[in-house]
Order: sequence, then structure tokens, then C-alpha cells
Amino acid sequence: MEVGSFIKIHRIKQNMTQEDLADGIVSESYLSKIENQKTVASPEVIDMLCVRLGVQYRDQEDSILEEKCKDWFDLLFENNSRDTINAKYEELEELMKGSNSDYEMLFEIHKIRYYLVLGEERLALKQINSLRELASNFENSAQYYWFKFNGNYNSVMEEYNQAMRFYRLAEEKIVHADISENEEADLKYTMAVTYSKIRNTLEAIDYSNKAIDIFRKNYNFHRCAQCHIILGISYRRIRVYDKAIKNYNLARHLAELDKDETLIRLTNINLGHLHASKGDTKQAIHFFNSVLEKAEVDAEDKLVAISSLIGEYYNSHNYDKAKEMVDEGLKTIENVSSDAKFKTLYYYKLSTYYYSLNKDVDRFEAIVVNEFIPYLQKQKDYANLVIYANMVGKHFEDRKKYKSANKFYKLVNLSYEQIIKI
Repeated sequence: MEVGSFIKIHRIKQNMTQEDLADGIVSESYLSKIENQKTVASPEVIDMLCVRLGVQYRDQEDSILEEKCKDWFDLLFENNSRDTINAKYEELEELMKGSNSDYEMLFEIHKIRYYLVLGEERLALKQINSLRELASNFENSAQYYWFKFNGNYNSVMEEYNQAMRFYRLAEEKIVHADISENEEADLKYTMAVTYSKIRNTLEAIDYSNKAIDIFRKNYNFHRCAQCHIILGISYRRIRVYDKAIKNYNLARHLAELDKDETLIRLTNINLGHLHASKGDTKQAIHFFNSVLEKAEVDAEDKLVAISSLIGEYYNSHNYDKAKEMVDEGLKTIENVSSDAKFKTLYYYKLSTYYYSLNKDVDRFEAIVVNEFIPYLQKQKDYANLVIYANMVGKHFEDRKKYKSANKFYKLVNLSYEQIIKI
């Protein structure tokens, strides 16, 4: 790493201003020139700056750091325990002290991904902000990861259009960056997922196929299965059901070979959604129930299956079974951490059906009209707005409150229009 970048990164890591570091050694303007490689400072000046920073600018065996960094970077993209990831992080943090390796910058950028893996979005944003001043000095590989991880952060925060802007910038850097084929495939898969989130179905199909071509060539069957799920979702949305089923079955087959219960559950959930969209209630219920039959199911997957079953039972007028599933869902949500992002959505879904099934008209209208619908509008969750605005519209129509019913049916149409625009 150039000495100017080395000085700059350690100053920023220590929350020092240029004025703080330069005081009594050089002028602020001269320090700025050093940091931005616009002048070559004397060894004496560099030594004084390093002493103030409490670091040493020394040669480091890049091959050692390269191997250790790559190992840690890989850990961040697979299912690994926090203990394993943290142990490697702490080892690297110690090795990086005073290093002038080019991998130090990549290490700092990968901390964004590290914090996101840990679920520490606040720390990820803090790291992004601390590196922003350095971004103009990043070489191509560093710029690639900088853009990608900014995209990851925005995706976690559900700012999908902003995430896609960063992913496209990362994609532009691929030809110049020193990255592996699997890394390129991971970006294409990530873009496919994001296109799916913003309902750009044709792009989701295109990028899934681009990713799967690389993953298949490298015998990465786990990632192939993930791509097949995105393809299944995409074909379901455009009602090409035979291709959707084919891709879901391929995903499940690969997941079973890998004994990956998470992917098997995800495939079954999506097969349930597919049959529900076809109006095949019996098959939809079969696949959603298959998720609940497993002993180890994480809370979010369980709530997805439960809420989907409630919808199927409710729409087929099997109200006793719908009530059973509502009770099961409410028991499940009690054990979900209050800071879990999905908790609010499923609390509202379960409450909506609870009050409807128990014919508690006042509470139904209070929670759905005054809380749930505004929440979905704020989240721009148009798919759920279609479902629940339609449910409220029918509720008012059954009570001959046609003006109120019309208001929510209009909201259904507006939400459909937003989905089409997306």
C-alpha cells in the first residue's frame, strides 16, 4: 500500500482529523497532498506521522496475509458459525496492525460484509461512512467490493433500487478487478435476487441463468439450487408453471443431495405458493405442511408456512383449521426477538385473521385499517397490499359499507399498478 493511503486509513480508523495529525509536523494542506499521493514526503515526516498514529510503516509478507484474508473472505459467503468467523477476524485484526499490505484496504472493506453477516447493520453503516473518504483512492478490486457491499447494506435495509445501483457499479468493475469466477457468479446471483425483489422478472431470469452457468461449471451445486429457486419464483410470476415446477424440483434435488434442510424448506414453501397461485388448495396445503413437519424450523420459515396455511384454509372456508393455525402462529411469534425485522409483518397478519375469524369487527377494522394497511404502504409492500386491501374491501362490502369498500378496492388496483410498474 502506498504510504499516503497507509497514513490516511490509519488516521480515519482513529477518528483523527487532518488538523489533529498534522499539528506541529506539517501543514494540513501538505498532509492532504501526502494522503492523496500528490507529493512524496521525507522519511522523517513519515516517521513523525506514524509515531503520532502509533503505527509503523513496514514491509509485510503479502503472501501470508493474502492467504489468511482470502480464507476469511470465503467464510463470509458460506454458512459458518459466528465463533469461526470471529476467531479469524480477530487474528487478522492483530496481523493488520501497522501493515502496509494492499490487503489491509480489502480487509477494511470486507468488514462491511462481516457486520452484515453478524446482523450489525449499525456497525456496517459506520464502517461505510468511515471508508467513504478513502473510496476515491481504491484500486479496481477494492472498488468492486466497495460497491458490492454497499449494495448488500442497502439490500438488508430493503432499499432495493439503491442496492441495484451499487450492484451495477460493481458489475462494471468485474473486467478490471482481480476476482474469482465464483465471486462473479455470486454478484450475478445477488443481482438476480434483487431484480426479483423489485419484480423485474425478465432480468431476474437472465441473471440467474448467468450465475448458474458459472456455478454449474465449478460444481457448486448449493449455489445452483439457489439459482433454480429464483428461476422458479420468476417463472411462477409470469405463469409459466411447468418451468417453475421444473426449477423447484431441480433445486430440491440438489438440496437433498447436499442434505441442506434450509433450501429444502425454501423450495417447499415456494411450491406451496405456486400451487396456491394456480388455485390448487390441496397441493398448496401439502407443501406448506411439509415445512412444519420438520423438527428444526427457524421462526421466519415457520411463520411463512403458518400464515400461508391460514390464507388457504380461510379462502376455502375451513375456518376451524384456520383458527388452529392462527393459534400456532401466535405461540410462535411470542418467542421471536422483538428486534427481528419480520416480526411486525407477521404480527399484523396473524392479528388480522384472528379478529376476522372471531368476528371482532371493531378490533379488525382498528388494526387493519389504522395500522396494518398504513404499515404496508410505508413499506411499499404492494403484494401484501393487494391481499389485505382486498380482504378489507370485502369486509366492508359484506356490511354494505360500499363507499369504504370502494376505497380499498381502489387501493388494490393501485397496488397492482405499482407491481406492474416495478
